Amino acid sequence: MQLIDSILTQAASIAAVRRDIHAHPELCFQEVRTAEVVANKLTEWGIEVHRGLGTTGLVGVVHGRDGGACGR
Repeated sequence: MQLIDSILTQAASIAAVRRDIHAHPELCFQEVRTAEVVANKLTEWGIEVHRGLGTTGLVGVVHGRDGGACGR
């Protein structure tokens, strides 16, 4: 239940990000503002961000308990 409670606590913040992104549409491969919004939010949550992938791509890396990245 701890994970669900954490998600519910962040629901309004996540919805605000979604509304912001939808309020500022960008053309394909020109999503500079969107990438910045997402990177800032991930950084705020303590998630390591790697930028500069492709034109506007980024990756958030979540480290597991053993220090390795999750999903590898």
